[in-house]
Order: sequence, then structure tokens, then C-alpha cells
Amino acid sequence: MNEARKKKLIWQLPFLTLLIVGTILIIRQQQNTPYQHNKGTIFGTTYSIRYQYDKDLKPQIEARMHEVDSALSMFNKQSIISHVNRNEPTELNDMFINVLQTALQVSDDTQGAFDITVAPLVNAWGFGFQNDSTPDQRAVDSLMQFVGYRKLSFDGKKIKKKDPRMMLDCSAIAKGYGVDAVAQLLQEKGVENYMVEIGGEIATKGISEKRLPWRIGVTKPTDNPMEDKTELQTVLNVTDKCMATSGNYRNFYYKGGKKYAHTIDPKTGHPVQHNILSATVLSDQCTLADAYATAFMVMGMEGAKEVLKKHPELMAYLIYDDQGHNRVWFSPSLKDKILK
Repeated sequence: MNEARKKKLIWQLPFLTLLIVGTILIIRQQQNTPYQHNKGTIFGTTYSIRYQYDKDLKPQIEARMHEVDSALSMFNKQSIISHVNRNEPTELNDMFINVLQTALQVSDDTQGAFDITVAPLVNAWGFGFQNDSTPDQRAVDSLMQFVGYRKLSFDGKKIKKKDPRMMLDCSAIAKGYGVDAVAQLLQEKGVENYMVEIGGEIATKGISEKRLPWRIGVTKPTDNPMEDKTELQTVLNVTDKCMATSGNYRNFYYKGGKKYAHTIDPKTGHPVQHNILSATVLSDQCTLADAYATAFMVMGMEGAKEVLKKHPELMAYLIYDDQGHNRVWFSPSLKDKILK
């Protein structure tokens, strides 16, 4: 080694040492920073949020979730969506506009399988906030005249309904948006490791308290009250991804020996009858994952696969019934994320 290279190496050593020491200190600080765990109820469901931060952010987190509730909850009589449904003058905020635009985008992409105007039908079949009984075909036909997202127009500031009796229902997208809103708050605070879960919809980043990737289970569908409803069908590595699941096994009833599931097909006005039991979607945004999971439940297996061909950024795990046995289909890109 010549003299010039020796001198250069000597000058570099202090900087290299400083870099190593600094890296060790940063890692040690990250390991010593505690994980907070906030839980409670919101949007008529539960939430559980874990994040690595030196302060408890529960007041800010709940404030952000209540902002979403004030924009999108049909159960909140003073929310923006409630004012819209009552045809009352109201100012649309950014949250409401973002969700509406995303909903209309997914509606176009799924040929109307996802439709936020199905509220009257959801109520009529006993799954909404009015809890009516099962309707006959005449009642369904009368409701269908003011259902259909294409009967809405939106210019970025104002909503126009073709029929004033139209009602918006964001319940199939609001939880996902709430997850994104909380995740955004955590990122604004500089949080690098978190898991946000609201009513089963999830966003994750970084690693868990165990210094491992975030592992999330997909519940095994069952409509048998005697079976364990917490049994897992699979476990997925969802680190740095969002995940949402829609399933007819979660909300249904029997009447006259027939099963009525909560997913309503906007084109027929009736609960869907195909063999998909649950649809889990992974995306970079929980808002999109939530909406597409619902759409796939409406579209069925082949329809879902066609949409997925157009969107390689989406991944899906579909559980379906095959003559009384649960079968699984999943996106090829999801294979490496399946842990069980």
C-alpha cells in the first residue's frame, strides 16, 4: 500500500467509526422506544392500533377517526353524508370528496358492482340502519329506480341526484378510509412501525414489537354457530401493505329456510348468491382494498379475476364454497406472503 492511500485511509477511519457508532445508537434508540397500544370503538365497530412512539397518541388518533365519522357515518345524523341523504345544504370537506371520488372510480372499474347508492336496498333487506324486513319483487323494483351510481353527478364541489330519494352508503369503504386516515396521522408524526386495524381492515408499516414483519390472519368462513368463528384459514405477511376483507359469513340471516347475506348486487337488487365466502384484498391504500373486496363479493370469482388482471398492484385471497368444502384461490403475486 503506497503512502498516499495510507493517509487517505487514516483520514477516512474517523468518519467510518462515527457512522458505525451513529448507526448503533439509532438502532438502540429504536429498540428502546416503546410500542403504544390503543383500542376502543368507532364506526359501530372496534379498533386496535399498535405503533412505536415515545408518546401515547390516542387523543389525536380518536380525533382523526371522529373526523371521518363526521363526514361518512349514516348513523351520525349531523354527518355530511346524512345531510346529503336528506337533501340539505352542506359543505363537502376533503374527506368526503376523496371517498366519493374513489368510490365512483371503483364503480366504473367494476361495472357497477361497487355502488354507494345501494342504501335503500341494504335497508330493505334488513342490513342497514333502518332494519326493514325482506322485500318482495315489487318492492325491490320500486327501489331500483333510484339506485345506481350513474344517477349521481359530481363536479368536485356539489352532488346532484337524478332522484332526491337516492341515498349514499359509504359503509363498504369508510372503515378502509378511516384506517388510511389514522395511518397518515402516524406517518405525519414520524412513526416508522405501526399496525392500524379498524373493524378488520388493516394498514401496516415496518415491524412489530417482536421485531418481525406484521402477520395478519384471515378468518375461516363459517355460518355454523357451533363452529369456532376465530379459526384462521391462513396467515399473511402484510408488512407495508393494507388489507381488507369482505365476507357474507359475517352478516346474514335465515328466513323460510333460505340464507340472506348482506352483500347486495346493485344490478339485481337482491343479495348475492354465488359461492364466494370471503374476499381479502391487499393494496397500498386500505380505502381501495375495502372497496374492491366488496366489489369482488358481488362480481364472483370470474369477475374478480378479470379486474385483478387489469390491476397487478392489487392482490386477492378468495375463499369459496365447493360442494360444502372451503377452497381457496389467490393472486400468484401473493404466494410469497402466505405464511400458513
